[in-house]
Amino acid sequence: MGARESGCNCGETFRLLVLNTERNKSAVENILHVIITYIIPATVLLGVLIFVHELGHFILAKLSGVRVLKFSLGFGPKLIGKKIGETEYLISMLPLGGYVKPLGESPDEEIAEADKPYSLNSQSVPKRFAILAAGSVFNLIFAFLLFSGIYMVGMPMLTPRIGSVIDDSPAMRAGLQVGDLVQSVDGSTVELWDELSQLIEKSQGRTLVLNVRRGEAVVTVSVLPQTTAAKNLLGENVQAYKIGITPGGGEEGQIVKRYTPLVALWKGLEDTGKWSKLTLLGMGVLIKSPIERRKDIGGPLLIGKLAGDFAQAGLLSFLLLMAMISVNLGVLNLLPVPILDGGHLFFLVIEAVKGSPVSVKMTEIAQQIGLVLLLSLMAFVFYNDITRMFLK
Repeated sequence: MGARESGCNCGETFRLLVLNTERNKSAVENILHVIITYIIPATVLLGVLIFVHELGHFILAKLSGVRVLKFSLGFGPKLIGKKIGETEYLISMLPLGGYVKPLGESPDEEIAEADKPYSLNSQSVPKRFAILAAGSVFNLIFAFLLFSGIYMVGMPMLTPRIGSVIDDSPAMRAGLQVGDLVQSVDGSTVELWDELSQLIEKSQGRTLVLNVRRGEAVVTVSVLPQTTAAKNLLGENVQAYKIGITPGGGEEGQIVKRYTPLVALWKGLEDTGKWSKLTLLGMGVLIKSPIERRKDIGGPLLIGKLAGDFAQAGLLSFLLLMAMISVNLGVLNLLPVPILDGGHLFFLVIEAVKGSPVSVKMTEIAQQIGLVLLLSLMAFVFYNDITRMFLK
């Protein structure tokens, strides 16, 4: 009896050990999946962009004759470091960007008389302005180079091939069919879906003549666009002219469009300007309707998810996301908010106008207000991230 009970207990114990081992293995695999799929891409994305930002400050400080005490890759405790000349170059524990520490960064910093010519606060207003603005400028230049490089290598784009025709739409009434490839609109050749969409939206409701390839034949179709409720890039409800078609998928529905270096540079400049404008317009929309648009605000968790999703889609998609967020980082840092670079630039403008620096007390009060606002925003975006991702 005792032997049988002992054998039964050993078997149950072994079964539980196997079950726990499988559960632990599954948990470890899930953790590794999250790290590889989301955390590493997000760390690379944010790390590169913040490093580029700080590199801008570093280079302009050096060019302006300001002594840079530290340049760190990462934040927090130092892992390794080496002093070369007047600057200590560090690799720190938290790999999310970096920081630059110039001599005389704080107004109340004690500096030897012989070192004052090399301190930040001893420089002229134009020099300090250039140093502070350089971070954002570098982010915008970096985005421009990424956009341009992607256009040279080849940007994946949708062709004007029809993937579906909406019931009772202008397209269906005109006889357009799934698989049709639109070749021209009112005589204007179209190669990309975006070109087709723009021509339809600009029609203002007038009849359009489309040349369409259908199999081996080319047919001419007249279609009358109608206004339809839609959302723009800022998520706002708008009325737009549509004909009721969606793009096709698969290999036939996509092409890789490559541009010459000169055209690619121009398109890179256009995209940098476009995303800069969208960033400012997006901020305006959020300020006007903070309650209605609060769910549109995302933080590190959302960026991590986007980084992982775009990385899985391919290197070009990941670099495209990096370019867009680089524009965001560059533009938002120039906003006249205390504690951001834009806030410091605003104080420099006041100093240039009045002929003397803003008082230390006023600067400290403004920075404290800015810090509270920044921490509140961070708490808000974390809340949004958590509710969006875990409490659906």
